[in-house]
Amino acid sequence: MKPQSSFAVILVLQSLLVPVAGAAQDVRLGERTATNAEVLPGVDVLLRDSLHLVEGRRVGLVTNHTGISAVESRGGAAVSSIDLLWEHPDVHLVALFSPEHGIRGDAEPGVLVDDGLDEHTGLPVHSLYGESRRPPAGSLDELDALLFDIQDVGARYYTYVYTMALAMEEAGRAGIPFVVLDRPNPIGGRLVQGNVLDPEFSSFVGMYPLPMRHGMTPGELALLFQGAYDVEVDLHVVPVEGWTREHFFTDTDLPWVPPSPNMPSVDSALHYPGTCLFEGTNLSVGRGTDDLAFQVVAAPWLPAERLAQIMNEYQIPGAYFEAVTFTPSEPGDGKFDGVEVEGVRLIADHPEVYDPTLVGVLLLKEIRRIAGHDWQWRASHFDRLAGTDRLRDGIDRGLDVQELRTGWIAELQEFLELREPFLLYP
Repeated sequence: MKPQSSFAVILVLQSLLVPVAGAAQDVRLGERTATNAEVLPGVDVLLRDSLHLVEGRRVGLVTNHTGISAVESRGGAAVSSIDLLWEHPDVHLVALFSPEHGIRGDAEPGVLVDDGLDEHTGLPVHSLYGESRRPPAGSLDELDALLFDIQDVGARYYTYVYTMALAMEEAGRAGIPFVVLDRPNPIGGRLVQGNVLDPEFSSFVGMYPLPMRHGMTPGELALLFQGAYDVEVDLHVVPVEGWTREHFFTDTDLPWVPPSPNMPSVDSALHYPGTCLFEGTNLSVGRGTDDLAFQVVAAPWLPAERLAQIMNEYQIPGAYFEAVTFTPSEPGDGKFDGVEVEGVRLIADHPEVYDPTLVGVLLLKEIRRIAGHDWQWRASHFDRLAGTDRLRDGIDRGLDVQELRTGWIAELQEFLELREPFLLYP
């Protein structure tokens, strides 16, 4: 069975794209030019002209290794937000809070993070990914404000923004302000794609009814959580300077710091809204490789050349596929350690029109058909990621792409209207 004719498929896929204003640009991820935008993340803006939010106050900071200064990094080694606030004479930093993957970002997904002490400052580090996902009892008692500074990747499944949401709730209960030091959405703010999570499937990989690719910054999401989902807190967002919705991360002059062990590049982040769904199957997404994570889908029994040909016949706007083989080494997901696997590598040659969620659905559909008895669902986890059980059921029933995405456009349009009042950037 071959996919539908290329002409028919292009018409179908184009009809499923969400119309969002903004001129398309020929973007190439991984390329930097002298014209890249000078962008200041929220921490630099805070210390330059918004110091009144923290001046003279005892503050806590939710952060990890991605919380760094752009100003300092342009001159050489990156300086962390921890050090900037700790050393500032008008700020009294008294506590740190660590999300999934730890304060240094080196823990695998799902591995619990312990409390500890920061080596440089000696400050206590409270885990927000241990027995609880919330700031522990008493940890906010001595604070006058709680700050958040972490780089997100722009996909619903990534847990940092839910750490933010839970910390917002606790700051509200403690009666202290919550300040988001905003950072860019690395895969842009113009495209919004995928399905919207059904609240019945709410979890820590999807707490709110967001699309798979939401097109918002952490600061914008914080405003959405407060304004649309009733998170009660005295919220302040220190915006990014110089970033617009058209910008991918590589359109900025900021250095990419992998937010987690398996997010090595902006390319991985761009494909993640689609390929992350395969975490709910028995296929590898490239964990245990140096630079392929979430850019590939593979297994020992997949016919790589055949799958690449099938996917390329779809002529998906902005994307093509290459056959690939690799051998995972100590992958965090435990899939195929030391075993050669084959599959496809996803390449977005025109990211400005690329829909990773569509690619993810088509890959699921085609690989499920090819795999036969080799296919396995990790059903509960897949449904949490997908935000529904309808996608898994439809793939098992062999539905076509239109049927698998029934209702998605209406959901996205509703979300676009919902998020509009909370957008901060042109």
